[in-house]
Amino acid sequence: MPKKILITGASSGFGRGAAIELARRGHEVVATAETWPQVRSLRADAADAGVKLEVIKLNLLNDMDIAHAAGYDPDVLVLNAGVMESGSVVDIPMQRVRESFEINVFGHMKLAQGIVPKMVGRKSGKVVWTSSMGGILVVPFVGVYCATKHAIEAIAGSMKAELAPYGVKVATVNPGVFGTGFNDTGAESHSQWYDAERAVVPMPDFAGALANQADPQEMIDAMVEILPAEEHLYRTMRPFDTIHAAKQWQETGWTQNA
Repeated sequence: MPKKILITGASSGFGRGAAIELARRGHEVVATAETWPQVRSLRADAADAGVKLEVIKLNLLNDMDIAHAAGYDPDVLVLNAGVMESGSVVDIPMQRVRESFEINVFGHMKLAQGIVPKMVGRKSGKVVWTSSMGGILVVPFVGVYCATKHAIEAIAGSMKAELAPYGVKVATVNPGVFGTGFNDTGAESHSQWYDAERAVVPMPDFAGALANQADPQEMIDAMVEILPAEEHLYRTMRPFDTIHAAKQWQETGWTQNA
């Protein structure tokens, strides 16, 4: 049965891939992009793919944009947009920390607060948060990004319990290291403020960690499968070997010394 699906952060990466494929499969997709050039580009991508896709502007730092997006009433709300900022916790500017939480967490919470009451009212719907492997484990020097994803894990878990009595489902998708360009941009982001001579903790070279990123299609395929599905696991993590790494990390929290 076709679903109406609203996806934030659909101008690139997983959001773009999932939006276009879901539209191809007959779902009514509302895809959001941060800027007007991205809106026009995504509309062109959809036309090139031969699919019908409604694309709207949504900058999660803009209350007017959030209010406009909250006027929609989707069956499935996919909170996928995000930013990654690199830098050690003791060096990264607080402005970057606050903006990361405003975009990844608070803006999405505000959007959910506008849409989810409609789901509760009709006793059906689903909210899917794009978390990360970084919502389970921690990657040094992108700790702020991981912190936003840990916050998402807590929020999603609470929402799942709170909304279950009203027929509204909640789930997460947790990508590992995929070659969408997102990780590369995040690894470079500190270059705008970082001063090696003043840094408390020197930044490492990320080249090795970014050398063998997985094919994003694996995560896109998983999202296309679970987003409209009636039944699926609460957490969907890819690549599959990342699941083992995440579980190992959780174990070390109980065994490692300070």
